[in-house]
Amino acid sequence: MLLAAINSNLYGFVILGLVIISLGIVLRYFKQPYIIAYIFAGIFLGEYGFEIITDKELITTMGEIGLILLLFFIGMEISLPDLVKNWKVAIIGTFFQVFFSILFIGIIGWISDWQMNRIIVMGFVISLSSSAIVIKLLQDNGDLKTSTGKNVLSILLMQDILIVPMLIITNYLGGNEPTLQDSILQIIGGFLIIGVIIWIWRKKEIAFPFENQIENDHEMQVFIALVICFGCAIITSFFGLSAALGAFVGGMVIHASRSTEWFHDSLHAFRVMFVALFFVSIGMLIDVNFLIENWKTVSLIIIAVYLSNHFINTLVLHYFGRNWKKSLYGGALLAQVGELAFVLVASALSAQIISEYTYQLTIVVISLTLLISPFWIALTKKIVYSEKKNNRE
Repeated sequence: MLLAAINSNLYGFVILGLVIISLGIVLRYFKQPYIIAYIFAGIFLGEYGFEIITDKELITTMGEIGLILLLFFIGMEISLPDLVKNWKVAIIGTFFQVFFSILFIGIIGWISDWQMNRIIVMGFVISLSSSAIVIKLLQDNGDLKTSTGKNVLSILLMQDILIVPMLIITNYLGGNEPTLQDSILQIIGGFLIIGVIIWIWRKKEIAFPFENQIENDHEMQVFIALVICFGCAIITSFFGLSAALGAFVGGMVIHASRSTEWFHDSLHAFRVMFVALFFVSIGMLIDVNFLIENWKTVSLIIIAVYLSNHFINTLVLHYFGRNWKKSLYGGALLAQVGELAFVLVASALSAQIISEYTYQLTIVVISLTLLISPFWIALTKKIVYSEKKNNRE
């Protein structure tokens, strides 16, 4: 039985690799990101497709590891002083974004006669953008260290932090109050993260005692890098915070050290594989039959979400950046609904704030906005750059 299960998983992974390679070749020809190949592979091979990969829990777990690794790598590339400079965009901008998202959903809810708790939760859902997709695209396009990239990244990080109070409010709205112990742990965790960030900012540069000893020991480097990455993720999870947020802070600690190249080299292959599996797990959530039966409703919601999110985030970024073209591009980057929204929707279903139908509808909408996002961003960027080109001419 065990051998059969292993052979089945190996067979599935080989087919998955072949599908990704085939789709990747086509996408590379059209200069599109590989993220699309990963999501389509999940659709084709998952339980709603050809059912070749049936161990959904395994793929989801490996995908979560990929998200942690991705945020760890991003933390290693982030300069904390630059991030602190953008505190107004991060804090004020994100709160404006959440407020207008709830207001937009409130209009829809008023027309559809929704209850207030449902309006607030769905407003939370559409206000969250995808750290995984946006950061990956910023990296691929070389925009991570631009002013737009820094502003977008600061908003994404604030959203990751806000997921905790959003979950608490969702549970309150559903009548499930968190225990005093959980609340205390989350508060302590929040102060711990703030303390580490202040320590990094004041310290400027950190020296690891083992740097010289393991400079050429590549096997030991892999294990040390994994321990730091996942150790920080476990610590924040213990305090009821996002594991990916802990990995990001761990990455910033590494960035402040004197030498980080070996961390990149040691974990790069791990990151590529596990990040790909994260997006495969997203594709596996898309129920094709449900989509076909409700395509009109799904299409209208996706159009409304993209237009509203793009508009809201463009206004927020323009208020702080005073540049319409960069703001439009930044708005496109933040237009999709992010992966953390899955957690909120599951919590809302558990609290009976939304029905099973609304849950399935929201899952499909979130997954499709993630799939469409690279096209939407590429189109917006092309329009913005073409306008620049025309102005020069």
